[in-house]
Amino acid sequence: MSSGNGKIAVIDYGMGNLRSVWQALVHVAEGKEVVVTADPAVVAAAERVVFPGQGAMPDCMAELDARGLRPAVLQAAKDKPFLGICIGLQMLFEHSEEGDVPGLGVFAGQVRRFPAEQMVAADGSRLKVPHMGWNQVRHTRPHALWDGIEDGARFYFVHSYYVTPEDPAVVAGTADYGIPFTCAVARDNIFAIQSHPEKSARDGLALLRNFIRWQP
Repeated sequence: MSSGNGKIAVIDYGMGNLRSVWQALVHVAEGKEVVVTADPAVVAAAERVVFPGQGAMPDCMAELDARGLRPAVLQAAKDKPFLGICIGLQMLFEHSEEGDVPGLGVFAGQVRRFPAEQMVAADGSRLKVPHMGWNQVRHTRPHALWDGIEDGARFYFVHSYYVTPEDPAVVAGTADYGIPFTCAVARDNIFAIQSHPEKSARDGLALLRNFIRWQP
């Protein structure tokens, strides 16, 4: 892993208010500088990279390319600690049903919409899409970013689509919403999670703190 300049770069491609991500990272950064940036050179020079965002997948991919950030994101995903959040997880996959658009292809697999016919709770009531609110995250394998976080801890979600990785070995966490779905993936220097750790209270801050300290 490249050591970089000690900075943590939060990639800003114009999708979503990144202030809450920045604030949460500053809270746990242990003196490291956290910058929100749309500059590929700053991303390239950073020690570690956070790739968040919210909105529709076609808009996110278009804005990423409009700002010339795709090469910097792909390079960071190869050579430095890399954290994807929410649509920053989905964009790492090959293709999304949302707008029928290709993603970055870092992971093999698809992004699919929650199937309406299976959106039924245990008591028979209908589940709304988007999946919005607190839900339990099950750890499918140990990982440094789960340190100090109980299996089944609750994280905050807002999404209508979920990832389906081709390789089950990359799955790091699952949740249930009508169906079981993958909510965290990890491989080498990459960890990505569908929920919003910056909105997930103590356990979310613990995950971000673990990322700051992580030496993959």
